[in-house]
Amino acid sequence: MIISTIAAGGIAVSPIIFQLTIFVLAIAVGYYVVWSVTPALHTPLMAVTNAISSVIIVGALIAVVAGIDGGSSISTWTGSLAVLLCAINIFGGFLVTQRMLAMYKKKSK
Repeated sequence: MIISTIAAGGIAVSPIIFQLTIFVLAIAVGYYVVWSVTPALHTPLMAVTNAISSVIIVGALIAVVAGIDGGSSISTWTGSLAVLLCAINIFGGFLVTQRMLAMYKKKSK
């Protein structure tokens, strides 16, 4: 049974369309938020994103373990993919943060 969401005008909206709309709006808001950040705030924000990715990687590891312990294989594969992507994000974030901080150091002669 498919449960539909009722829009403001009383019209039933498919849940897939509703979720797709939220996803597209989140992409638009994220794009404008990221590109409006000043360079001075870039390094602190990178540190926060690394912290968020470290929390996500813990959840991904839990999904992998749940899949191995008798769960579905899809949770193992998606959890493994999430671990890989988060690890790349964390490592790249640290590299970018290190490079940004190096720009503020005085050069020695």
